[in-house]
Amino acid sequence: MNRYPIWKYAIILIVLVVSAIYALPNLFGESPAVQVSAGRSSVRIDAGTVTRVEQVLAAQSIEPSLMQLDAGSIKVRFEDTDTQLKARDALEKALNPDPADVTHVVALNLLPRTPSWLASLGAAPMYLGLDLRGGVHFMLQVDMAAALQRRADVLTSDLRTLLREKGIRHGGIGRNGQSIELRAGDAQTLATARDLVRAQFPDLAFTDTPDFRLLATITPEAARRVQEQALKQNITTLHNRINELGVAEPVIQQQGVDRIVVQLPGVQDTAKAKDILGRTATLELRLVDESTDGLAAERGSGAVPFGSERYLERNGRAVIVKRDVLLTGENLTDAQAGFDSQTQESAVHLTLDAKGSRVFRDITRENVGKRMAIILFEKGRGEVVTAPVIRGEIGGGRVQISGAMTSVEATDTALLLRAGSLAAPMEIIEERTIGPSLGAENIAKGFNSVLWGFIAIVVFMCIYYALFGAFSSLALGFNVLLLVSLLSMLQATLTLPGIAAMALALGMAIDSNVLINERVREELRRGASPQMAINAGYDHAWSTILDSNVTSLIAGIALLIFGSGPVRGFAVVHCLGIVTSMFSSVFFSRGVVNFWYGRQKKLKTVSIGTVWRPEGQTPAIKGD
Repeated sequence: MNRYPIWKYAIILIVLVVSAIYALPNLFGESPAVQVSAGRSSVRIDAGTVTRVEQVLAAQSIEPSLMQLDAGSIKVRFEDTDTQLKARDALEKALNPDPADVTHVVALNLLPRTPSWLASLGAAPMYLGLDLRGGVHFMLQVDMAAALQRRADVLTSDLRTLLREKGIRHGGIGRNGQSIELRAGDAQTLATARDLVRAQFPDLAFTDTPDFRLLATITPEAARRVQEQALKQNITTLHNRINELGVAEPVIQQQGVDRIVVQLPGVQDTAKAKDILGRTATLELRLVDESTDGLAAERGSGAVPFGSERYLERNGRAVIVKRDVLLTGENLTDAQAGFDSQTQESAVHLTLDAKGSRVFRDITRENVGKRMAIILFEKGRGEVVTAPVIRGEIGGGRVQISGAMTSVEATDTALLLRAGSLAAPMEIIEERTIGPSLGAENIAKGFNSVLWGFIAIVVFMCIYYALFGAFSSLALGFNVLLLVSLLSMLQATLTLPGIAAMALALGMAIDSNVLINERVREELRRGASPQMAINAGYDHAWSTILDSNVTSLIAGIALLIFGSGPVRGFAVVHCLGIVTSMFSSVFFSRGVVNFWYGRQKKLKTVSIGTVWRPEGQTPAIKGD
């Protein structure tokens, strides 16, 4: 009756071993480290950089515990934070001699001390949130006015192109703030332009003036869409960029209508964190100024003409380009590194959206024989990737960037372009650094709260339920082990609210065992044999345990879906704790009880504490 088949014990044993293996990395802690990554897409991190880092550290008599080249960055581990800070200062000075020209990002980091044999099994410690690990917290304000001005620039360009295609002559189109002004020569031209704007530009609201001018502004509904899209694009861009730089489990989320919260656990250097946030690249296509003054300025024998700008190619050669932007990275849908099919040189293959394809086709058709510069902007500095001569019309939405670049540079450029550009500028309005010592204090307090709660529960259960209380305590310990291993396998982020949810999971898990134990006692009061009481107790308690846990799980899922930040951290641990408690409280504890009592054929009594009975009723069996 109360016997498990071998396969059920095998399942328990396998789960126990796997849980122990994947929970084990959390005991080894983290070691302070310095991470060196590329500060620009043209900088290459390779074995030569590793050798240079080794030489810099050796010159300062700094002995690292481990150095590894991983995913385009160098990670150097140290035994203590003092050595870590000394190494960071030495590497920063050696790799970036000019503070104004940062070629390498040298940042503080924390790396797990997981042994190699555990790491080879895919075992890794769970991520710790900002409140436990320390790190930096930023509140970013998105400049929505700039986003609307950019949208107005795009609409102005589109309107100018449309009027030219329709052959409508006008006195000029300009942008004034977030409004667009069209000057018409007469009433007929004004009426034609007004009808065209009404039909082709539903995002614009317009008014006429007596002097034949048409003033168009972005409608409130369109402005709201632009602002929402700018916020979403900025969040996506930050996600892509930070993920590519290897920051573990960043938190990037919207707060309010125009703010973004960024939390980078483990990053202790605020200046480097700001550099990470600002490292986005965008692309601009402009025509080269091939006038007499432009060519003279390119040779260095004259000033840059009005309406043009000077940028450098990667080989240091100057290129004078016009300020008018023909196409931007906003129209880019994909960027992949590859090779030029004719010259076999490294290249970046771009794919444009429908609008970008149409604009690029028109540009190449109307400027055959002229040079067009493709400029990559990174951290506010522009660099001409290539400035080829347009040989003919190019359609299809596929563009190739090739020039003096290596395959690594092509890959890095494609990564930056895929990360995208910010749809609107952002300003840091709040920054906060949480030191690792405060995080360690929070971990110690959280661990102690869970530990003392666990001890209190074990003491109570063993006193009140005797041996069955000990079985329940074993199941509770198994539940904690299983929960920690699941969090580690899923690489979930543990925060202070998550520790609170873990403490709550202990109470909910032991509640299931209390129900089972009381059901067994109830059967004993009715005069059932011990074996019958154990079997009936587990069977009758199961439906109640299932109902209560399912309702709690529904509440946890709601918190997970609709909550954010600390609420989601609580919800993740809460939901996992419910699942693990149902397995440990019922399946595991039943296995322990069956293993202990199921072998005894003539069981006369069970150790489940005092079985209270109504007055005047003689119990058939009395538990001890």
